[in-house]
Amino acid sequence: MMSITVNLRYKGTDGAAKRFAEEMTKSGTVEKIRNEAGNLRYEYYQSFDDPETILLIDSWENQESIDVHHASPMMQTIMDLREKYDLHMTVERYVSDTSMPDKDADFIRK
Repeated sequence: MMSITVNLRYKGTDGAAKRFAEEMTKSGTVEKIRNEAGNLRYEYYQSFDDPETILLIDSWENQESIDVHHASPMMQTIMDLREKYDLHMTVERYVSDTSMPDKDADFIRK
């Protein structure tokens, strides 16, 4: 199965990125996004090296599901919160093949 994963690193000051992720979660916006058709993963992580950076791993079944998400009212909520917390972002986008070659599977401890 192919999917598209977008890694977004939110950077702020004085804990702003963490407060952004907390508000996204507590407001129910994260849960709404996770329930959108085609969403496979929507999770925030905090960096050990840089407490001012929060990583969002956002995975979708295909580009069409991302396009629908980007056209949804939740995008305005997200954009408003980014502005509220004065966050800056870097983005990496990956098209992934979720099948694991046997030779790589040997290194995975389950």
